[in-house]
Amino acid sequence: MTENGAPEKLGTLSTLSIGIGGMVGGGIFAVTGLTVAVTKGAAPVSFVIAGVVALLTAYSYLKLTLAFPGEGGTVDFLNRAFGGGPLTGACNILLLLSYVVLVAVYAYAFGSYGADLFPTAQQAFWQHVLSSGVVVGLLGLNVMAAKLVIRSENLFNVVKMLILVGFVVAGLATPVDWSRVDPVGAVSPMGLVAGAMLIFLNYEGFELIANASKDVANPKRSLPVAYIGGVLMVIVLYALIVTVVLGHMDLAAIAKSQDTALSAAGRVMLGGFGYWAIVLAALLATGSAINATFFSTGRLTYIVAKTGELPPELERSIHGQHAEGTVICAVVALVVANFVPLEAIATMGSAGFLILFFCVNVAAVRLAGQTGGSVWISALAAFCTAGALVMLCIEVDENPATRNHLWILAGMIAVSLALEFGWRGISGRRIRLHRRQGR
Repeated sequence: MTENGAPEKLGTLSTLSIGIGGMVGGGIFAVTGLTVAVTKGAAPVSFVIAGVVALLTAYSYLKLTLAFPGEGGTVDFLNRAFGGGPLTGACNILLLLSYVVLVAVYAYAFGSYGADLFPTAQQAFWQHVLSSGVVVGLLGLNVMAAKLVIRSENLFNVVKMLILVGFVVAGLATPVDWSRVDPVGAVSPMGLVAGAMLIFLNYEGFELIANASKDVANPKRSLPVAYIGGVLMVIVLYALIVTVVLGHMDLAAIAKSQDTALSAAGRVMLGGFGYWAIVLAALLATGSAINATFFSTGRLTYIVAKTGELPPELERSIHGQHAEGTVICAVVALVVANFVPLEAIATMGSAGFLILFFCVNVAAVRLAGQTGGSVWISALAAFCTAGALVMLCIEVDENPATRNHLWILAGMIAVSLALEFGWRGISGRRIRLHRRQGR
């Protein structure tokens, strides 16, 4: 805080940290093994493909954020571009549900890495206990002591990044079997893209920058570095992490430890020290990611309710925090984390954000006259997100073991539409668009 009580402005490094911290959360720990199972030796390429789609979308976010800074972020962009119709409201509710899925992914990963410390026969039990416990515990902290957990985020992010960078350095410094990192013939082109989109949720965190944009000291300098530079840095980090895992473990070994592939690779490289270091990083990363997502869902629920798309009760605060929406999201996340398979959760999350990012890219095209953005880049981003979503759905549908995941995704979309149309019909409330003066 400044001397007059106003919040301190964010510099370039702090803004970049928000984006990287949002992207390098618990997802990389949860889905690395799953990615290798789907794309095999082409796993590093799949992370790059997903990153390129994210990078194109980050350009749209950059232009929209520079033109319309504020805490509304994605909600504000969609409302400005498409107005306050029911489909816009449904998209904003879908964003909330996608955050719920993120919490479920992070909780699943926390439970998996924590349960790995127990005997094999007990791991299934402890996976559920720990997944549920971390959600309930961090929910309580967010409601009762939000300032404490917010301050801890920077420390957790630093420790997590140091361990992951150390993991990459140690992996590349020790003998690597490069023959395992071979994208040629590992999977079909459509399978490669579908596998890349399965992990797309690993990159969604850059959109958190938009919510903090009003506090950025020099947006024209800081935001390009945070959006574009942040995504590029994370692409390199993810590709190196999965390369190290492949280089030190064969496909059978990775499959055996699919939910905890990073700690298994750490053990292969550095013995017990490497294993414990990655377990620590995983618990810190997933815990801090749940914490950060809770904070975001609380604010997002408040913003969506404030526009009239959710009941006004969700505008209230508990201990100074907009916690009612967070409590609801936590309850739903508990159900998803405990009763939905990881691959289905990943499909739900990635597909949800692909739909939302497609809409944001189209919004950037519609608002290009106001933002000064390139129509063709945002149009290409919209095409890529739409095409990737279609390929993901086709690939999931062609596999009998995963076909039912599409019904879960359809249910998620149906719930968004039902809540929007239902609340609009019951309340008769109109969407209230908040526009800055001069816009």
